[in-house]
Amino acid sequence: MSDKRHILIVDDDPGIRVTVAEYFAENDFTVHSAQGGDEMRAAVAAHPVALVLLDLHLPGEDGFTLCRYLREHTHAGVVMLTGSQDAVNRVIGLEIGADDYVSKPFDLRELLARVRSVLRRLQPPAAAPAAAAQTIHNFGQCALNADTHTLRTARGEEVVLGAMELDLLLAFIENPNRVLTRDQLLNIAHNRDWDPYDRSIDVRVTRLRKKIEPDPSSPRHIKTIRGAGYLFSPDGG
Repeated sequence: MSDKRHILIVDDDPGIRVTVAEYFAENDFTVHSAQGGDEMRAAVAAHPVALVLLDLHLPGEDGFTLCRYLREHTHAGVVMLTGSQDAVNRVIGLEIGADDYVSKPFDLRELLARVRSVLRRLQPPAAAPAAAAQTIHNFGQCALNADTHTLRTARGEEVVLGAMELDLLLAFIENPNRVLTRDQLLNIAHNRDWDPYDRSIDVRVTRLRKKIEPDPSSPRHIKTIRGAGYLFSPDGG
């Protein structure tokens, strides 16, 4: 089980690694660093981490490849560090499982806030008494356990949802049969001001559909309302 204050920064720029490590250490985090894929894999094997700050543009294995590895082998949160013009790459990063992204050059205070936000969402609530009922949301062929952040999918699989995925699905569940615009969903699920060019909601809707819809190409639960946003139908009608 990883320490929720233990993070890893993966960046080939030693100046960034040192600066971020020192700043986060001053804010009571334990920080390890790696300059590439081999060092990252060794680090997560030796010291299970709660979150990885992952540079997109790395020599050799790029951030996309390493993000896939982290999603397949760990439960760590992933915040991608991208260039300010990397809009398409940010979307791809979200598609393959990143929880959030921060554009370079970044403000250390913003980076810290983003990391804390992702960790807060990833951290399950404190253990409740054994007799207490867990918070289960059933819809269609799926069941979401909001306490453990796990989803039983339409195919009977059990998966752990990323922080932003969980928030987005809860936003839909808590607002059934109601059209929610993209800016409303961004505010609810991302705690971020709306950017008209931000496609992260569409990306996460696509990912959720693949997990909860019997046929993602013809969604019954998360419906697109053209020109307005999305509508969640619990019964799939």
